[in-house]
Amino acid sequence: MRGGGLLVAGTTSDAGKSVVTAGICRWLVRQGVKVAPFKGQNMSLNSFVTREGAEIGRAQAMQAQAARVEPTALMNPVLLKPGSDRSSQVVLMGKPVGELSARGYHGGRQKQLFEPVLACLEELRGTYDAVICEGAGSPAEINLRRTDIVNMGIARAARLPVLVVGDIDRGGVFAQFFGTTALLAPEDQELVAGYLVNKFRGDVTLLEPGLDMLLGLTGRRTYGVLPYAHGLGIDEEDGLRVSLRGAVRESVVAPPVGEDVLRVAVCAVPLMSNFTDVDALAAEPGVVVRFVDRAEELVDADLVVVPGTRGTVKALAWLRERGLADALARRAAEGRPVLGVCGGFQALGERIEDEVESKAGTVDGLGLLPVRVRFAAEKTLARPVGEALGERVEGYEIHHGVAEVLGGDPFLDGCRVGAVWGTHWHGSLESDGFRRAFLREVAAAAGRRFVPAPDTSFGALREEQLDRLGDLIEEHADTDALLRLIEHGAPAGLPFVPPGAP
Repeated sequence: MRGGGLLVAGTTSDAGKSVVTAGICRWLVRQGVKVAPFKGQNMSLNSFVTREGAEIGRAQAMQAQAARVEPTALMNPVLLKPGSDRSSQVVLMGKPVGELSARGYHGGRQKQLFEPVLACLEELRGTYDAVICEGAGSPAEINLRRTDIVNMGIARAARLPVLVVGDIDRGGVFAQFFGTTALLAPEDQELVAGYLVNKFRGDVTLLEPGLDMLLGLTGRRTYGVLPYAHGLGIDEEDGLRVSLRGAVRESVVAPPVGEDVLRVAVCAVPLMSNFTDVDALAAEPGVVVRFVDRAEELVDADLVVVPGTRGTVKALAWLRERGLADALARRAAEGRPVLGVCGGFQALGERIEDEVESKAGTVDGLGLLPVRVRFAAEKTLARPVGEALGERVEGYEIHHGVAEVLGGDPFLDGCRVGAVWGTHWHGSLESDGFRRAFLREVAAAAGRRFVPAPDTSFGALREEQLDRLGDLIEEHADTDALLRLIEHGAPAGLPFVPPGAP
């Protein structure tokens, strides 16, 4: 096999495209297939820096790990990072090229990006046995079809078979499958090979009559029914929905090693980015991670994390409006632990000069760390390695803010004052020895008899999670039929489902 491919589309956002793509990649690589992931255009605030210094979506970095290959900018040539409801930073081949409104992007720039996106896909297909592509949103966004470069636009240009994933846990999955197909033009429908049901609970035999009727209505089979899987802890593409107040980040369920648990509260700031930083904390037995948006929810927390954000000045205003800024100041005065990461680190400083991100000029920070930040036009993208708390640390940096550290004790690229820590480094807590040393410091400052597990390996846990995704595909999908799709494309003669695109 060389140059095989598949597009994993979804009936909705969050239908499970990212994890299904990762699962197919892991299943294929276990069969000896050289495979790569691809997403032509991604909208996400969760991003990653490749070894060559390119910024791509974290979901594609996770899928590359599932495929056991090094992530590159080819796998996600266009990344959109929302800065408001109406505008996003456009990252092309790993580098920011400007801010555009949604109207400006769909009005012309998106068309200009189609050829580079297609060229990246073709380069991957010339290198790998198979490329598993992930769509975005729904392929039946009829208002956007003319400028589509990530769903049926790329499928038709590259002649990719399309597998449509639906989340049955939300209900209405048969209507979603039928309606998605029926809203596509005849030329697009020719590529829709069939469906994959995701997040099913219960007895699959009760579902089978519906699948048979769906086959009769559309002429397309269902390639598998994946059961609901708890606690996968896989990197998410989109920002955590703040409406899910009290959402708990969970990877493993294991009793604490010491006598106490540690409670971690993560401030759910606007435009929160790379909240996956706290996954490594959630992976520790006895550490409970939750997202909060009220000051009173910080009272019983042993550690408060102010995470990254695409809008540091906006996040500062939000922290003040909700009383969280005062609560953080009280914690600092009482010697109770606070960690700021990237935008959160900037917010904890004394002053911010921003003529780039918010264009707000000079803004006072929370004053908890002796740091002054100036936003630069050029974005810092790096994969630093260093040492802290006597342990080796690896991380990655994605920020416009340049920090001038004026005091405190050194802490990675930032500083520490008492029980308040700040750094631009994302991913530092994935370094196992450093994470354990940091949690020991937090437990001591919080007065908790918490002991980090001596053998928790975040990397090993991530591999186990990716293997679980591969197992879901291997055990609950028709893998022989999937392989035929990837090698030979959509079956010929698939029927047209009226009315088609208007």
